Amino acid sequence: GQSYEIRMLDNRKLGELPEINGKLVKSIFRVVFHDRRLQYTEHQQLEGWRWNRPGDRILDIDIPMSVGIIDPRANPTQLNTVEFLWDPAKRTSVFIQVHCISTEFTLRKHGGEKGVPFRVQIDTFRESDSGDYSEHLHSASCQIKVFK
Repeated sequence: GQSYEIRMLDNRKLGELPEINGKLVKSIFRVVFHDRRLQYTEHQQLEGWRWNRPGDRILDIDIPMSVGIIDPRANPTQLNTVEFLWDPAKRTSVFIQVHCISTEFTLRKHGGEKGVPFRVQIDTFRESDSGDYSEHLHSASCQIKVFK
């Protein structure tokens, strides 16, 4: 539930991608498993989490603390995903909250065991000619572990 800031920066070189000047881009944030063995069973793992924690989400945006985000959305069926639009020319900071801990996906859940590492993955897209945000611009990720 703690909020963590991620600053969104336009890292284009001068003259690169001039077609997005003055336009919004969309970023999609996901919390996924870092370990390859858990990636194979990710869908089942997340369904098990949903079953044990009905109504809860794995990832949320702390909207009051965030700056420069437009139209933030959280799809009710994708508990580990949030998305929003933002202007690369303006200061943008998104504060995310991860509502699960790394030991919720280990075999023994009595505490003290080493938790599984997660990865926060951010994919950014520009608007295509058809008006949807489907043209991939950039991806970034970092490993996290969440403990109480």
